[in-house]
Amino acid sequence: MTDTVISSATREVVLGLERPFVMIGERINPTGRKILAAEMAAGNFSRVEADALAQVAAGAHMLDVNAGIPLADEPAILARAVQLVQSITDVPLSIDSSIVKALEAGLAVYKGKPLVNSVTGEEERLESVLPLVKDGKLKSRETVVDGLALAPEAFMGLLRGENFGKLVVKVD
Repeated sequence: MTDTVISSATREVVLGLERPFVMIGERINPTGRKILAAEMAAGNFSRVEADALAQVAAGAHMLDVNAGIPLADEPAILARAVQLVQSITDVPLSIDSSIVKALEAGLAVYKGKPLVNSVTGEEERLESVLPLVKDGKLKSRETVVDGLALAPEAFMGLLRGENFGKLVVKVD
């Protein structure tokens, strides 16, 4: 299995089975955090900033950024959060959304090669997300499968519990 290089504007993290463990900070996520969700929806990102800095200080090699707030403008909020986090840290990011327009917005402002998170293996979802992967701007998260031809087999292995993490298709 090949390694996957994720980067910010100034730092790289290499993911792979023979590589050291990578800690990904997951606190920038309004799911289950009512105060954070309300603040982000209102345009207050002070808690996002504090969470980002605290996670990096605690040893996170990367940060996951999510803006999934019901009835909010997730693409705009995610783009703003990505820009803010990149302005105060140098760690690579995982852009976390199940909404393709939000992924596109986050990618449009991202400096480097991020991971993408929360993409399911459903054919319709893959059809909308894989073009983002293929254009070279994006790498996908966790279990990496080389080439599209292997994706169904890897996904079935994931369902059988043979793979750790989530299905990822890496298209070079």
